[in-house]
Amino acid sequence: MKYYFFLFLLVFSFVLFGQKKDYPQNYFSNPMDIPVVVAGTFGELRNNHFHSGIDLKTQQKEGIPIKATADGFVSRIKVRQYGYGKALYIEHPNGYTTVYAHLQKFAPKIQEFVKATQYKREKNIIGNLFPKPKQFVIKKGEIIAYSGDTGSSGGPHLHYEIRDTKTENIINPMLFGLKVEDTKKPVIKGLKLFALDSTSTINNSNNDSTIPIKKLENGNYISERIFANGSIGLGIYVYDHQNAAMNKNGIYSLEMNMNGNRVYYHNVETFSFSESKYINLLIDYAHYNKYKKRYQKTHKVKNNKLTIYKDLINNGEIYINAYENYNIEIIAKDYNGNATALRIPIKGVPSNAMSSKKDTTNYKIIANNFHKYVSENISVAFPKNTFYHDCFIDFSVTDSIVKLHKPIIPLDKKFTLTFNTSHLSEVQKRQVYIANVTKDKYPYHVATKRRDNKVFTNQKTLGNYKLLFDYKAPEIKLLNFEKDRWLSKNSTLQVKISDKGSGINEYRATIDNDWVLMEYNHKKGILTYDFSDKKLVGSKHIFKLVVSDKVGNTQTITTTFYRKQ
Repeated sequence: MKYYFFLFLLVFSFVLFGQKKDYPQNYFSNPMDIPVVVAGTFGELRNNHFHSGIDLKTQQKEGIPIKATADGFVSRIKVRQYGYGKALYIEHPNGYTTVYAHLQKFAPKIQEFVKATQYKREKNIIGNLFPKPKQFVIKKGEIIAYSGDTGSSGGPHLHYEIRDTKTENIINPMLFGLKVEDTKKPVIKGLKLFALDSTSTINNSNNDSTIPIKKLENGNYISERIFANGSIGLGIYVYDHQNAAMNKNGIYSLEMNMNGNRVYYHNVETFSFSESKYINLLIDYAHYNKYKKRYQKTHKVKNNKLTIYKDLINNGEIYINAYENYNIEIIAKDYNGNATALRIPIKGVPSNAMSSKKDTTNYKIIANNFHKYVSENISVAFPKNTFYHDCFIDFSVTDSIVKLHKPIIPLDKKFTLTFNTSHLSEVQKRQVYIANVTKDKYPYHVATKRRDNKVFTNQKTLGNYKLLFDYKAPEIKLLNFEKDRWLSKNSTLQVKISDKGSGINEYRATIDNDWVLMEYNHKKGILTYDFSDKKLVGSKHIFKLVVSDKVGNTQTITTTFYRKQ
């Protein structure tokens, strides 16, 4: 009886914990009637976050009909300048919600509702709308929108998500039966080893080291032999291709075995938005910020709260003993199971570090303490647990530039940088803003707040900052019309706006003193009004546009045009 009871527990445990959740297959259809070509995979490594959906190519154009992938109702509509741009959320009766983002426009009945709200509020950017559940009931295959390039999109495509409606966790759409032609194996481009404490050595050094690798005839890789001692971690630079595109996409899973035994595994089946920021602890953050290559670590560091890990032994850290040999294998797979392996032979040697890591800066950060530093008229305050771990940073002020270390340490919270402006004139106080000048040729405005004789900003990136001044108003240029011209044949009215200082903040357009909706393509700097929005009375019309930058400089243009409806 004991034997059978033990066997039952073993089988039950396997069923409960050994299998991933079953997701409904063939419930969701393809969102477009064109071949499925992937531009970006789910869980792909992005700046400060994992990609929360799958990017589907739209044949390099906008206006492809987007269809609901299952029955449901529109639960949310989003219109924002950045991020998802125009997006639609459909809640389905099976407990999932699908998201369609970077849209050009919505289907007519939804578009009418959105525009009515914009005109009522006299705002283009209206954030989130939450229609009543029965307001927009949608059938599977119904056209709900048209593909576009709105928000922070890098080109025309559809961003498609499937979420758990209750938890809002995002789930890989491939798990629901979305098919993508892919027979290509992931490509491993680099290997890096990390010395995890002060006594660890990698090829007689206590420093992290990139290791040469060689591609074999079978498509796998092997590194040169490594001599090490103590606690070490590994990481690889890897990406994947699909058959129909050459985009460098993300992988699905990463596994590491030591002497034939698994010691590390993660995959991108699902995750929550709140944990996405911990991507900066999965990758070698400093290396990426310097070389723009993301090395994924095969060990879990302290304070990393990602839930994507499985089967971790000692958090993936490997302890190398002297005179022992280790065969390490890292396996990268895409969703279709195409796998690439990297074999790493390591020989344990006595510890004999020839060089070691040394902290040479004057400011030591204790992660769970509050820290404030002051120099001249400038202060920086770090709340408790801004940093993930104890470290040393630089802080100095030279030629009015605040040098706040380098952007090579990831932060969990925002710090506050404050400048005293009591020495400035009243005009200067109005025109001043804080800029990130880490790349001195490309300074950019950061959100600047004012209080008494101070300006301050809350930021999450280390680097160089300084005060800049903007005395010049934005520029406005008429594009597809001129003053006193007939525009009866025009379907739109377009204006180009730009600002060389702090950047465009807001704009307001009117025709005959009535507010009109002008959609802003911030990538091209073009405002567009659609004449079909409203019927104009008479033939002579006065167009007025007021544009302001982020310090309050304002430019106004007023012009006349003629048009018959």
